[in-house]
Amino acid sequence: MRRPALLLVLPLLLTGGCAATDVGPADGPRSPTPGTEVFDQRAGQVAEAWRPGPDWRTGYVPLEGPTLLTGDPGFTPDTDAAFRAGWYRAEVPLPPTRVGGEIQFPDGRLTLPLVSAAEAYRQLDQGDPLPCPGRPKRPGRPTPGGPTVEPGPDGWATSTTQTACLPLTVTGVTFGAVPVRTSRGAAQVPAWLFAVKELATPVVRLAVAPTAVTPVPEPTAPARPLADGLVAAQDLAAVDGTRLTVRLGVGACDTGITPLVWERPDVVVVGGRVTRATGVCPDLLKLEPVTVTLAAPLGARAVLDVFTGAPLSIAPR
Repeated sequence: MRRPALLLVLPLLLTGGCAATDVGPADGPRSPTPGTEVFDQRAGQVAEAWRPGPDWRTGYVPLEGPTLLTGDPGFTPDTDAAFRAGWYRAEVPLPPTRVGGEIQFPDGRLTLPLVSAAEAYRQLDQGDPLPCPGRPKRPGRPTPGGPTVEPGPDGWATSTTQTACLPLTVTGVTFGAVPVRTSRGAAQVPAWLFAVKELATPVVRLAVAPTAVTPVPEPTAPARPLADGLVAAQDLAAVDGTRLTVRLGVGACDTGITPLVWERPDVVVVGGRVTRATGVCPDLLKLEPVTVTLAAPLGARAVLDVFTGAPLSIAPR
């Protein structure tokens, strides 16, 4: 039986549509394209409703996940699967000693309790790999007596060599600091860097104790639904000065995907515009990366989704 191809799609959960692109500043001239005025009006409502508590400017509110990569790890399909699943094994002792540490923000410093390397590893390790039917128990060796088999897009396909489902091997750990996007801008955050034999770069686990992390505040979305033809932003893929790369949630058959941005000195609102397809189309949500250019560097400004009003975090790496 044919299985559906693995596309970057998710079940369609949002009723709003797809993203649009506006590469000019929010307070500058805009092209007279349909939907821009409606977007600007809703973006203004989202910005006015954004009322974070004092911890947004004084505490530690990370806008990235606690497990990071500092560069290109050189993933293979198997090591990528192990990283995403949290499969690890440690070949070295991990210090259980707790330490204190300091986060360096653009506007100041904050001392917080940290977890030990052993605690960080326990947070990182999510268990053993799941069984891989038809694959060898050791990597790079063919199954005795003939080829192995594994499921493919069109059913079961044969293969003479397949790597096994194995954990990543931790061969060392060091303490350091890594850049992390927070509610107060890009900060240097204490972290444990785990050297992994199978990867070209360490796997980083942020060292701030969970009790010292302030959660992202709940948003207040406008009461009205998102206008037809406008779409929500799902997360941030990258921040580079005045350029934001945002992933929009668009329909599988949408066209004319255009990002939209609205900004003021304290907040940025992003979303998109699309042209809806006519006729039958799969009910799927596709993540579409788009880039917008701000009038000024983002700095410590919150980036809000025009649909939910929620602050956007950096997508997992």
